[in-house]
Amino acid sequence: MISSSNARAPLNLAMASVMALGLGACGSFGGFGGLGGSQPAEVVEPAAPPEMPATIRADEIVGRWGLASFQNPADRARTEKAALSQCKNPYVIGAGASGGVIMHLADQATPQELRLKGSPGGKNYIGPAGPIGEQDREIVSFDGRVLVTRFLDKDAAVRYGNMVYVRCSPRA
Repeated sequence: MISSSNARAPLNLAMASVMALGLGACGSFGGFGGLGGSQPAEVVEPAAPPEMPATIRADEIVGRWGLASFQNPADRARTEKAALSQCKNPYVIGAGASGGVIMHLADQATPQELRLKGSPGGKNYIGPAGPIGEQDREIVSFDGRVLVTRFLDKDAAVRYGNMVYVRCSPRA
């Protein structure tokens, strides 16, 4: 024969388990029978700041360019001449379908549409849509004839240096 005190412990444990499951269901289904369970707060991601317009328009850099690069700023004038000599095999910056420009990202064989972006400090950048990031390049200078850019990614900046694009004359 089982004593009543020995039978009560498993019965109490079973009842506690059933009550716990019932209360758990109330919270999971937003309340049960008017017993309000708290709803988890909706997680809202902070919105990315909107892209600022660049002071340089995409159509200003579309065209055929001679391309060269330099590491030492003292080499810029020589590099511009070297870039101009590359116009026999120009780097073509095309117009993108959605208002950007078609160019290569660092270490990418296939060109893609990139955006011109501004910044609160007045600098301009070229890169994928979205906030300014590691894949972007800063436009160091642009006068309509010569465009100088530098990649923001430190490794790419060391490998590629300052990229000098010199506008090629129109074909005759």
